[in-house]
Amino acid sequence: MQKFIIGLCGLQGCGKGTAADLLQKEYGAGYFRFSAIMGDVLTRLGIEKSREEFIKLSECLRATFGEDIFSYAIEKDAVLAPQPIVIIDGIRRPEDIVALEPLPNFKLISIEAPAALRFERMKGRGEKVGEQNMTWEGFLADEEAPTEVTIPLVMQRATITIKNEGTREEFEEKVREMMKELEVST
Repeated sequence: MQKFIIGLCGLQGCGKGTAADLLQKEYGAGYFRFSAIMGDVLTRLGIEKSREEFIKLSECLRATFGEDIFSYAIEKDAVLAPQPIVIIDGIRRPEDIVALEPLPNFKLISIEAPAALRFERMKGRGEKVGEQNMTWEGFLADEEAPTEVTIPLVMQRATITIKNEGTREEFEEKVREMMKELEVST
């Protein structure tokens, strides 16, 4: 089987992690996340992993080494991964797919969910420091961060768009249907 690389894009709290979890569990997919690179750096430097610190680090690295710096790092990881299916989570900017789009079996998947639902999900999961205490105003402000404003541009380039407006089970079924449409089996 030729390597199949699936890129996930969507606004914060849309369900990218849920889709990635299902693809890992049911399809044995490898998993890479853009923010993991930055998380490793923040850990190494002893800096809190807050949304603000991720944004600062992303802007600093991109300004210094080029907007596409993460694209080539992730592309290398995906190509070298032992799994025949690889998930890349957290694509945010057009430059993030510069090295991925030319790959023969790369598919960009957009996940959409209403803002109010995404806000509630983020508060419930508390993945990043401060999310559980996030206010609606803070959520809306985060959506205007430099790391977030380009996501809709990337979503427009997707091969498939999945709407995540119902239950987790309904969304997971849509992800399975997507895999059938892409002709990828377990």
